[in-house]
Amino acid sequence: MDLIEYISIALKIIVCISILNVWLIQPKKATRWRGGEAKSIFEEFEVYGLSKSLCYAVGFLKVSFALLLLVSIKFEVLTLIGSLGLAALLLGSIIMHIKIKDELYKSFPAFLFIVMNLVIVYFAV
Repeated sequence: MDLIEYISIALKIIVCISILNVWLIQPKKATRWRGGEAKSIFEEFEVYGLSKSLCYAVGFLKVSFALLLLVSIKFEVLTLIGSLGLAALLLGSIIMHIKIKDELYKSFPAFLFIVMNLVIVYFAV
């Protein structure tokens, strides 16, 4: 295994754990990154003008793509699905922050994780 593979595995683990943390462990925790003045993921979707049902759908997709990314350490064929799926949803996050005119720093985590996912994709192709 070469250095690139180790970096790719590390990025996959970091992205997966971070997404799972946000959606499964701390969805009700207020953070400085939440849209508007939201104190939870559900409030954040409200601020964006999106439904609770869509929140559940996005959460399901993000968790699923994150788990695919983790599984892709063993089954590389899943890498592009997990990484590009997350990158697309994270781009949606940035668009929502822009839509409600959030300060730019609130989009930083989504931007950082898009970059990580694109690095993973670059290493995979």
